[in-house]
Amino acid sequence: MPSTYTQNYYHAVFSTKERAGLIAPDLEERLYPFLAGTARDLRCTLLAVNGAPDHVHVLMRYRADLSHSEMMQQLKGRSSKWINEEHLVRGHFSWQEGYGGFTVSRSVVPEVEAYIRRQKEHHQRTDFQSEFLELLRRHGIEFDPTEVFK
Repeated sequence: MPSTYTQNYYHAVFSTKERAGLIAPDLEERLYPFLAGTARDLRCTLLAVNGAPDHVHVLMRYRADLSHSEMMQQLKGRSSKWINEEHLVRGHFSWQEGYGGFTVSRSVVPEVEAYIRRQKEHHQRTDFQSEFLELLRRHGIEFDPTEVFK
């Protein structure tokens, strides 16, 4: 077969360094379009983005020759560099080193999109740490609870 045919979806969750509440509404208004532009540069499609002051959720459709780690390095690296160059926060902005990444079946993309779009309401009831641990459990990812938020 001369071509590759795929349909890949990825839900990623990444937080600010030390989960600092740095993503204020004015930054959010600029950050989310920036992430969408980065996705376009990577020849991907950002389907949903939202979060809270200390973290971001993205749902992306990505191409077959792009690794998850490269996609996340580009999203996080380019956005933190841009935030710092534009002086969009006081002091230095950084993302936490790791992230949560979850492959998504096409059949549940609408549910994941809705979940991401409801982040503001969701975090009125649930904190980030509880949410993240639940995502890990739901996806069957093994983890040491004492190590996750170091």
